[in-house]
Amino acid sequence: MKQRSLLGWVGAGLVSLVLGSAFVAAFSAVLVMDAPVAFAQEAEQAAKNDTNLLVWTWNSLGPTYSITFLLISFAFVALCFKYGLALRRTQNIPLGMAEQFEELLNQRQFQQAYEMTKNDDSYLGQVLTAGLAKLTSGYDKAVEAMQETSDSFSMSLEHGLSYIGLIASTATMVGLLGTVQGMIMSFQVIANAVTAPKPNELAGGISTAMFTTMVGLMVAIPALVAYQVLKNRLARTIFEVSAISEDLLGKVLASAQKK
Repeated sequence: MKQRSLLGWVGAGLVSLVLGSAFVAAFSAVLVMDAPVAFAQEAEQAAKNDTNLLVWTWNSLGPTYSITFLLISFAFVALCFKYGLALRRTQNIPLGMAEQFEELLNQRQFQQAYEMTKNDDSYLGQVLTAGLAKLTSGYDKAVEAMQETSDSFSMSLEHGLSYIGLIASTATMVGLLGTVQGMIMSFQVIANAVTAPKPNELAGGISTAMFTTMVGLMVAIPALVAYQVLKNRLARTIFEVSAISEDLLGKVLASAQKK
């Protein structure tokens, strides 16, 4: 339900951005058609005074939107880096750990196997340690302890990943806000003009609408993709750890029952 809600908000925001942008573009096109000579003169003047794209972007967004999008982008990159590292397979399922654990079981060195998992901070190590600690109470209790540990781990990561989803929806909404503000700026120029306004007088509002739309989408789309990729990686990690830990726990019982 949370995923559907997030996708719904992002989808609604994207549709609103596209519709708002299309309206502004169509409106500006009509104005340009009404004043072709003025537009040609302004285009010639703009070519003479060519502005750097970065400066144009900053001027169109303004300090408020520029700083807002920069902060959102920095937060997005930091969260992706953090949880990308946290969800590495080698970080959660160390190479050779299961084989080493099984080898100790075959040698009936149960205490050494328990100490190995206890001293391992990985996801698999924590789950196995919780199960082995409850194994004397029965297999069901051990599985329940492992499930609780796994749920605690997954809940903490899902909580962090939800912020990436929040960034996706927030960037879309900020872009939509800029689109609406840019349209209002353009309409304000029209409302206050005695004669038909020149295209360059409307350019400020239209630029704000277009650039906030573009930057909002440039942040929201990668954030939404990263959220889905990391969420799928988390689900795969939980499944693998659950399967490996239950298999090893069963082998512990089988090995302990041997004479």
